[in-house]
Amino acid sequence: MIAADYLPDVILSNLGPLGQGLGRTLAISAIGTAGALAAGGLLGALSALRIPVVRQLIRAYVELFRNTPLLVQVFFLYFALPEAGVELSAFTVGWLSLLLWGGAYNAENFRAGFEAVDPVYVEACRALGFSELAAFRRVVLPLGTRMALPSVTNTLISVFKNSSFMIAIGYPELTGTAVDIVSVTFRAFEVFIAIGIVYLGLVWIFSLGAGLVERRFAIPGGQ
Repeated sequence: MIAADYLPDVILSNLGPLGQGLGRTLAISAIGTAGALAAGGLLGALSALRIPVVRQLIRAYVELFRNTPLLVQVFFLYFALPEAGVELSAFTVGWLSLLLWGGAYNAENFRAGFEAVDPVYVEACRALGFSELAAFRRVVLPLGTRMALPSVTNTLISVFKNSSFMIAIGYPELTGTAVDIVSVTFRAFEVFIAIGIVYLGLVWIFSLGAGLVERRFAIPGGQ
């Protein structure tokens, strides 16, 4: 049985390493999230515009990264690329793999949002003399982005949680740091309860912020 007064001891005595691990998690997650958002929006827009060849290339990228496990992608970047003369640090592989994975999902999220905009709005713009690109920029882009927000939010939350996969390449993010502490203290219960609470709290805060953004930019009269 675990003594109640011992529960916080291992956490308090390892706050420094856990804080550093959390900092590394937030670092790769922040870059990966921002990159996945930017890449997804750009690729989703290009795909929705149905530009020849470009659309097919984006489709190939999306299929590749959505239909292979993230862990395989991480291993490829970290272990396989050096054989081709490209060596990346664990930190770079961390944020880059999250960006590529999240960008593929967000490309589809945004594309679906843009294509869900009623064509009547585009036809009205064209009737007023707007070019196809201008109609997309003025009508489809703002409306489609709002429609895509819920699915984009879910993807970005997954990007953050998937940062824990970087333990597989030895990057000392929060989960990897926790495993190192457990290997020394043998207090798995307390350590994993603690980092579980941290992940839960951060995701809750992110979800709360995303919910506020969704309500702020909700389409008036929409369901």
